[in-house]
Amino acid sequence: MGERSGFQGVIGRTRAESTPWWPPEPRPPEGAPNVLVVVLDDVGFAQLGCYGSDIATPTLDGLAAGGLQYTNFHTTALCSPTRACLLTGRNHHAAGVGRVVDLATGFPGYDAVIPKSCGMLPEVLTPHGYAAYAVGKWHLTPEHEHHLGATRARWPLGRGFERWYGYFDGETSQFGPTLISDNHAVPPPGDHEDGYHLTEDLVDHGLAFLGDLRAVQPDKPWLLYLCPGACHSPHQAPAEWIERYRGHFDQGWDAWREETFARQIATGVLPEGTDLSPRPPWVPAWDDLPEDQQRVSARYMECFAAYLSHFDHHLGRLLDRLRETGELDNTLVMVLSDNGASSEGGPNGSVNDARNWNVAEMSVAEAVERIDEIGGPTIHNNYPWGWTVAGNTPFKRWKRETHEGGVCDPLIVHWPAGMAARGERRRQYSHAVDLLPTILEAIGVEMPAVVDGVEQQALAGTSLAYSFDDADAADRHTVQYFEMLGSRALYQDGWKAVTYHPIADTSIHIDDDPWELYHVAVDPSECHDLAAEEPERLRAMIERWWVEAEANQVLPVDTDLLTAILGLERPGVPDRDHYEFRPGGAPVPETCTVNVRNRSHTVTAELSGALGDAEGILLVQGSVLGGWVLFVADGRLHYVHNYVGLEQQRAVSAPLDPAARTLALHFARTGEHRGVAHLLADGVEVGAAEIPKLTPVRFAITGDGVHCGEHWGEPVCADYRRPFRFSGPLHRVLVDVSGSPFSDPESDAYDALRKQ
Repeated sequence: MGERSGFQGVIGRTRAESTPWWPPEPRPPEGAPNVLVVVLDDVGFAQLGCYGSDIATPTLDGLAAGGLQYTNFHTTALCSPTRACLLTGRNHHAAGVGRVVDLATGFPGYDAVIPKSCGMLPEVLTPHGYAAYAVGKWHLTPEHEHHLGATRARWPLGRGFERWYGYFDGETSQFGPTLISDNHAVPPPGDHEDGYHLTEDLVDHGLAFLGDLRAVQPDKPWLLYLCPGACHSPHQAPAEWIERYRGHFDQGWDAWREETFARQIATGVLPEGTDLSPRPPWVPAWDDLPEDQQRVSARYMECFAAYLSHFDHHLGRLLDRLRETGELDNTLVMVLSDNGASSEGGPNGSVNDARNWNVAEMSVAEAVERIDEIGGPTIHNNYPWGWTVAGNTPFKRWKRETHEGGVCDPLIVHWPAGMAARGERRRQYSHAVDLLPTILEAIGVEMPAVVDGVEQQALAGTSLAYSFDDADAADRHTVQYFEMLGSRALYQDGWKAVTYHPIADTSIHIDDDPWELYHVAVDPSECHDLAAEEPERLRAMIERWWVEAEANQVLPVDTDLLTAILGLERPGVPDRDHYEFRPGGAPVPETCTVNVRNRSHTVTAELSGALGDAEGILLVQGSVLGGWVLFVADGRLHYVHNYVGLEQQRAVSAPLDPAARTLALHFARTGEHRGVAHLLADGVEVGAAEIPKLTPVRFAITGDGVHCGEHWGEPVCADYRRPFRFSGPLHRVLVDVSGSPFSDPESDAYDALRKQ
């Protein structure tokens, strides 16, 4: 037998003549810190207490008081791209994440496939002896790879993390989330009625991961990447936390914005001389709203605040454990938000964001009627634009756009063992690509030229360690491009050229977008446009933007969202006319399975024995926000189509023969997004009903897919409580579809979606 390559012992003919040898475990540099990275979601510049807010965030404020608060930190304006920058140290288009992964297109800068040449932080740290754990939102795997039959190459454990507990999508229910544990799907461990909330669950898992490590290796440093849902919609929080804020925002967004701005100036969050950008004309004055609309708008904000404070509390539990074990001082903590406050609630707020995808009505009257549900499990709530603008005080615009309201966000750094500063602020220009280089410098390792055998792209970021103990250090990150959904900007040496492109409007060419110019070193809120006074500077900066764009795979600038929303270019999941589902499996994500929308389809449940008195789910797709379900209850077959939470359309059978062996739904399409649901038992029709509005574009936006024999998500209708597992001998469920779901892409919903 030959010697193993690299073996440094002695192999003789017997053990007595041999010397064993074990390769040494990788060890980090002496004194290397633990690393805790906390990524908040859709939290605007002004929404943490230490950034001027009156929302209670004592844990985060305490980190800022014991460390550094960056007030000139920037992101990409959307979540997936910012997370790609953070974890790779490369610009988002260079990493293939020019948009959120839900809107991937077949171009290198937008395909949502982060190449191995962009090594991720855990891939760099684990070879140096670090443990690496991810908890919470991921949103960096292409949608067509979310299913359990997919490659795991772009799941967290395929990119260097050793444990993961969380969810793939941009958003999920906080009371009935779609969860992955390591490399497999798991049901939520509780529900709203049991007091379950995802935030607490995520922090519990983070504590468990660290506890498992310390039980065996008390000195091994770790990376914990903690990404809560807070505060992406749905803004769901335990009722007692929402109650704490009752009446707190009754003064409205205009007054709140003025008061917050005053605190920002008084405490030095903003430099003296900063102006408050005017409220945009498309956002109504608070005092102009009817009383009922004020009441429901205040409720939306109460839920957001409760959601944020609730996370702050549970983050405190994690930090308390680190204090107890003596690890906090040598833990490099970074807390950031991935983009500015979200405008996806629209002008009046939203009780169901799935309606945005389906161009369905969103009325204030409905929100008023359901006001007590807002923040709970039946509502997917998002606040109105007025609170978005307030949350980004003092900046213009919001998430998805490249003005400062979309890209200037909170960043807190806390590391007592590694920095002398306490409670100080830093104005050095910084960006999400700077965080990986900062972590590597703090640990004392360099970015390797090769990771897992793949030559690496150069890092785009600059370590911020130079600013830790020098408030006056000159900026080292001096140029940064931005592009998001057609909106573009370039920062260069204290100046910023920026242009807004209307989202999804393909009738406007990007060359027609007017550019603005701001000296943001003295005008951080972009109030004084100098484009007319500095045309040469602006022209040069626009030219530089195109250079950066070409170097970072930004081209082609693609403003067509409809193709991605409808899945017309989605790879990996070819449409077919026959699908088979077996009970006992995990839910299959909507984008990876059968599309029953706008086409005739038949769902056939085959039993391996007589039905008897069995009941439960046969097949279900979606959740309380919208979807459909075929189930047996009270001796009858039920089909319920939930049209984006606005109405439920039902077909109920006559009493079923207990000897039945097949139960079926045949949906016969009779027009665009409508048809008749026929219920059958052993091939004989036992019920029927007209379905006047079939969901046109998407059932689920929270990861809820097709599930056979049970349902892990929030129930499509109130007739059952999850999991409502089928109690009879269910063998399999077949789904057969016919016709194209896009038979008339110029009609109704598609046309309306194009004009949004």
